[in-house]
Amino acid sequence: MALYAIGDLHLALSDTYKPMDIFSGWEGYTEKLETSWRNMITDDDTVVLAGDTSWAMKLQNSYNDFAFVNSLPGKKIILKGNHDYWWATMAKMERWFKENDFSTVSILFNNCYSYENYGICGTRGWVSIGGDTEDEKVMLREVQRLEVSVKAALDQGLEPLVFMHYPPVYGASCNYDILDVLYRYGIKKCFYGHIHGYSQKNAVTGVHDGVEYIMISSDFLKFSPYKVM
Repeated sequence: MALYAIGDLHLALSDTYKPMDIFSGWEGYTEKLETSWRNMITDDDTVVLAGDTSWAMKLQNSYNDFAFVNSLPGKKIILKGNHDYWWATMAKMERWFKENDFSTVSILFNNCYSYENYGICGTRGWVSIGGDTEDEKVMLREVQRLEVSVKAALDQGLEPLVFMHYPPVYGASCNYDILDVLYRYGIKKCFYGHIHGYSQKNAVTGVHDGVEYIMISSDFLKFSPYKVM
């Protein structure tokens, strides 16, 4: 049993076809992902998908993308990204997965999942823009969701591992509201995606103020899931 993670699959197998192959480095990305996944991961493993899983605009239109994800080995735990427009309420998503027999897919949203002595925690996160009231409201909700997730792990006696879509730190910029949660609860590892292409040069990786940051954007990983442990 192993734990893996990868973000930003940007699958485009649904009716709302939006291929990423037009971008440098993304040529044949779905095939590359499937090949590396099947070579590495078994049905006993768990993979965290850190947002931007499908380009579909509505849940029902994401069927082909999730059929593909469900067909891959292992258990998948999915959190929300900024392009996951198909995202719905927890109850609606769980019901839809059950109706379509997508039995290997679970949603990380105001909860946590156990892996050995660790708790898989996380949320989408957000970009901190000072003075924007609507952004502040979204940020507050994301901070609350992260804290709820981390507390759920701690209540079970598990060490939290945090997975996010947006990076809490990027270049010289910091999302202090999210960082406050990481520091207060002694989070040691934080995995994130969202950053692509040339922008990856400013991504923060390694230990920063006591937290180790690991970028897991799929193009950064060459479409090969990262082995967490």
